[in-house]
Amino acid sequence: MNIAFGPILVVEDVPNVLELLEVTLRFKGYPVITARNGQEALEQVNKEHPALVITDILMPKMDGYALAHRLRSNPQTRQIPLIFLSATYVTPEDKTFAISLGAVRFIEKPIDTEEFLLTVAELLTQGPEAAPEPLGEREFYNGYRERLEYKLRHKHTQISRTERLLTTLPVNQRPAFEALLAQTQNDRNEIQMELNQIYKILDDYKHK
Repeated sequence: MNIAFGPILVVEDVPNVLELLEVTLRFKGYPVITARNGQEALEQVNKEHPALVITDILMPKMDGYALAHRLRSNPQTRQIPLIFLSATYVTPEDKTFAISLGAVRFIEKPIDTEEFLLTVAELLTQGPEAAPEPLGEREFYNGYRERLEYKLRHKHTQISRTERLLTTLPVNQRPAFEALLAQTQNDRNEIQMELNQIYKILDDYKHK
């Protein structure tokens, strides 16, 4: 199976998920390039104009929302179809914001491989869809802030529930939930760092 206009770019910071997506696509004959965050993805896009970008949302350095906004704001990359993948950003509001950024599909994790491959094939054969006008910078950052604040509240709730649960569990059952707690705390910290950057950007707008 040949893609006329470039490879598929997969952007994912979790190594086993990245490998699964890459192997799945290559098995079907697609050329694939990869990146572990939005910054690496932009570098790849500049080197090889991809036919399709498939990106996770929650990633360090530059997440999927910010990557989508950068791609849509650049006339040279505006028409590249974009698929969002996420296990965290799955509310209707998350999806609405994703579509406003120009995503053509939104796939929840865990990924149904057959559905995933069908979606990829449809997008690559139907030709480019008309991309929406990119959001203004302030409009993007305000929408982004709302999504991050919602996710931060959700992570705080998850952490509190897990911490309470750990005090009631037998010792042999704790390791799995301790690992879950550590991952959730890491996610919370990443979201908080991202939010702090957004607050600074929005504060700068107020003083312009």
